[in-house]
Amino acid sequence: KQYCYTLNPSLFLSITVSMLSHVLQTDYYYEYTECDSTGSRWRVAIPQSHGSCIGLPEPVRGTECTFSCEAGEFLEMSAQECTQCAAGTYSLGSGIRFDDWETIPSGFSSLATYLDNGPHGDDSTTCNSSTWFPQGSYLESNRDECTVSLIYAVHLKKPGSVSFDYQYPDGNLFFEFFIQNDQCQEMDQTADKKWLKLTSHGEWATHTVNLKSGTNILYWRTAGILIGAKVVKPVLLKNVHIEGVAYASECFPCKPGTFSQTPGSSSCQPCPRNTHSGHGASSCTPCNTTTLYAPEGSAECKARPPCSKKDYFQIHTPCDLEGKTQVTYRWVEPQICLVDVDGAETLPPSGDREPCPPCNPGFYNNDTATCSPCPPGTFSDGVKACESCPAGTEPAVGYQYKWWNVLPASMKTSCFNVGNSKCDGMNGWEVAGDHIRSGAGGSDNDYLILNLHVPGFKPPTSATGGAGTEFGRISFEFEMVCSADCELYFMMDVNRKSTRVVASWEGSKVRQSYTHIMTKNASVSYTWAFQRTNQASDVRQNVNNVASIYSISVSNAVDGVSSECQTCALLSQPSGSLCVPCPPGHYIHTSQCTECPPNTHLTSHSTLGPEACKPCGPSSKSNKEHSRCYSDCVFSYSENNVSLSFDYSSLGSVGTLMNGPSFTTKGTKYYHLFNISLCGGEGRRAVCTDNVTDLSSADSQKETGEPANAVETLICQSTIIPSSGRGFHTALSSQSISLADTFLGEYTSHSHTFSFSLEVTSSCDKGRNVVVTLRCNPDRSTQGELTVPRYCLSPFLASCPSLSISLFLFLSCSETAASKEITSKRRDLKEVQARNELQVQITETLHPLVTVKLVRSLLLLPGS
Repeated sequence: KQYCYTLNPSLFLSITVSMLSHVLQTDYYYEYTECDSTGSRWRVAIPQSHGSCIGLPEPVRGTECTFSCEAGEFLEMSAQECTQCAAGTYSLGSGIRFDDWETIPSGFSSLATYLDNGPHGDDSTTCNSSTWFPQGSYLESNRDECTVSLIYAVHLKKPGSVSFDYQYPDGNLFFEFFIQNDQCQEMDQTADKKWLKLTSHGEWATHTVNLKSGTNILYWRTAGILIGAKVVKPVLLKNVHIEGVAYASECFPCKPGTFSQTPGSSSCQPCPRNTHSGHGASSCTPCNTTTLYAPEGSAECKARPPCSKKDYFQIHTPCDLEGKTQVTYRWVEPQICLVDVDGAETLPPSGDREPCPPCNPGFYNNDTATCSPCPPGTFSDGVKACESCPAGTEPAVGYQYKWWNVLPASMKTSCFNVGNSKCDGMNGWEVAGDHIRSGAGGSDNDYLILNLHVPGFKPPTSATGGAGTEFGRISFEFEMVCSADCELYFMMDVNRKSTRVVASWEGSKVRQSYTHIMTKNASVSYTWAFQRTNQASDVRQNVNNVASIYSISVSNAVDGVSSECQTCALLSQPSGSLCVPCPPGHYIHTSQCTECPPNTHLTSHSTLGPEACKPCGPSSKSNKEHSRCYSDCVFSYSENNVSLSFDYSSLGSVGTLMNGPSFTTKGTKYYHLFNISLCGGEGRRAVCTDNVTDLSSADSQKETGEPANAVETLICQSTIIPSSGRGFHTALSSQSISLADTFLGEYTSHSHTFSFSLEVTSSCDKGRNVVVTLRCNPDRSTQGELTVPRYCLSPFLASCPSLSISLFLFLSCSETAASKEITSKRRDLKEVQARNELQVQITETLHPLVTVKLVRSLLLLPGS
C-alpha cells in the first residue's frame, strides 16, 4: 500500500511502506545503447512490460561496439561473455542466415510497382498480386511485367557482406541486386555486382557483395518483358547470409527436418532419409519403414503408397558374353512404394534375349561383350573390322553415336532438382537400343541431364590452313512426347567458363534434327536437360512425358574415332604420301590444292572437288580467302540503252535505326533497334549488344577479345527498354538476335534488292530469308536518313507478318542523257518519291522457290 502526505502546498512525497518485492531476471532483458563518438556503449536492463523501473540492475559499461562472438556462440548479456549454443540450435556469430522459406521471414517485404502505364491508362492495380513467393527451401520471383522488389534492411556495426544463392535462367526477366543507405541513396556498385549473371537451367550461382557499416537496405528487383506468348521463367533465391551485425544475443533453433547434435554448431544438418525431426531438434527420429518413409530433410514421416506404373522404368541390359541383350524393368530408387498391398503393380517380366545392336561407327567388336575404338589411322563402320586409310586419305575423326546399348565413355548422365535431393544419384537418361531416353527421375520438375564432353577439335589436315570459320559441328536427332509443359534444353559450356542455352524446344516435337557449328577451337561440354514441367512437384504425375535422342554426331573431335576416310592434299612430288594443309580458299582436286575461282566461296562443311566452291550471288564478290561473299555497294545496271552506275558507299559500313515505340499487353514501352550492314565486306558487320544479361562474364570477353553478350552479323535486332519506363537508371538493351548472317546477292532494276539469309535455328528450322529493297531518291541529303513506315512498327504484330524498314538517302548516280530525262520526270512525281524506301522483309523459308517469288514481287512494285 502507498500513502501520500502533503508536506507543503507545492510538494508531494510518496512513501512506500511495504517492502519492495524482489525483481526476477525474467522480468527484464538486456540491451546495448547506441555507440557514442568514442565507440563505447552501455548495457542497460529493459523491463519486459511497461511499469516501474525500480529494482532493475544498474547500467554497466558494455563491450566494444565492434565486438562479436564466433560462429556457434552467442553473447550472454548477464556476464557479457560468449557462450556456446546448445544442441538443437545454431548461430553465425556476427552473421544472420535465412534458409527457411515456408513463409517470407520477418523483416523482409515485397513491393510491386508498375512504373510505366503506357497507352493503357492506370495499370497500377494489375500488380497487386505480384510478389516473391515462398516455396519452402527457396523464394520464387514474379513471372509477369510488374517490377517487384524484395527488400530487407539491416544495420551493421562493422563492415560486412551479403551473399545469396540464386537461379536466373531467363533473360526476358531483368534481375538486379542493389543497396541503398538510410537516406535512400544507392550505394556505388559496378555493373557486374548489380546485374546478376544468367545461370544455366537448374544451376545455382552464388553472389556476394561487401557492405558498409551502418544501415544497408538490400533490394532484389525483378521485372519481366513479355513480348509474345512465351512464359517467363522466374528467379529463384535461397541461403541469404549477412555478415557484420553487432552480435548474436541468442541462438536460433534448427528448423523442422534438420538437427544440430553437438553444442557450438554454426549450422543445422538435414535429417537423413527415412528419419524426421521437429523444431529445435538435436537428433532425428527414425520412421517405421514398414509402412512409412521420409525424404531427406523431412519434418514428418509419410505413408508409403501402393506401387504403380510410375514407380518403375525400362532398361536395356549391357551385352553379355554371348552378345545378347534384353529389356528388363527396375523400381525407381529409392523405392518408397509397397508391392504386397491391394491394388499395387508388380514389375513386368523381362523381355526375350535378343542380339545386341552393332558397334557405333569407329568402333569394333573383337568377339567380346564390349565395343572398342579403332586404333588411330584406321576406320570402321561398326560392323567390319578396323582398316587402315589408303594413301591420299586421312581418317575423318569424330563421334557417331546411333546405337545405345551402353552409355559412351565420353558421356555421363545425372539428375537433380532445385528444391530437393530425391533424384540425386539417379540416371537422368537411360539407353534403349536404338535411342537414349529421359529417365523417371524423382519428381516431375527434375532436370534430367545428359552430358557430352569434347576436349577440342581437329579439322582435317588439308583444311587447317583455310580461312573458314567451322572447326566442327554437332548434330543430333531427337523427339519429344509431352502432355505437360515439358521443355528440352540444349546447352554449351566453352572452356568451363559458363553454360549458356543454345536452343530449346517446348511441348511435343516430331522426330527432327538440329545442328550447331563451332566457330572456335575450344574444350566444350554439350548438355541436354529435359524437364517434364517447371511447376514444383514432389511426385511423378507425367512420367510418360519423354524426350528421346536417336543419334549424336560430332565432327572433327580431337579424341574421336573414324568411320570413314576422306581425301586429302598430298605433297607435290610424285612420291609424296603425306597429307598437307591447303592455303585459304583452296579445295582438294586430284590430291592437290586448287584455288577457288574468282567470286566464289568455299563451303564451310567440306565438299570434294570443284563443287566445294559455290558462286557468289548476283553483283556480289568474294573476299581473298573465299570464305564469304559481300557487296562493295558499287555496281551498274543497263536496260533499253540506259546505263546507270550506283554507288552506295554513303551508307557507310553499318546503318542503325530504331522503330517504335511499341507496348506489351501490360503497357511496357519498348523499341526495336536494328543494325544493318549492306556493304558487309571485310570487318564490316553489324553488332547488337545486351547491356544487362550475363554482365559478369568478363573473363570470356578477355579471352576471346569480343563482347561477351554481342551478336555480330549482317542484320541484327535488339529490344530497348527506355530508362524512364521501368524505373531503371539506364536504358536496357536485351534479346539481341541475328536476322541475317549470309549475303546472297543483289538483284537490280530501277530498285535494288539485297538478299540475305540466316542459318537454321531451333525457332526457324528451315532457315530465314531477309530481302532488302533500295530505291534512289536524289532529293535527299548525302548522309541519308533511316525511318520506319507508320503502318508497320513491329515484326511480331499479327497484323504485320513482315518487317518493313524505310531508308531515304541520296545515291550517287552516273547518268546517260536518257536516264537524266527519266530522272527529271521522276522528280516531278511526288507519289513515286513517297515510295522511295528500303524495305527489309523477313519470312520463314519453306522452300527456295518462296525466296525467288518474294524477290520478284518486290521488283514488280509500282514505280519500279
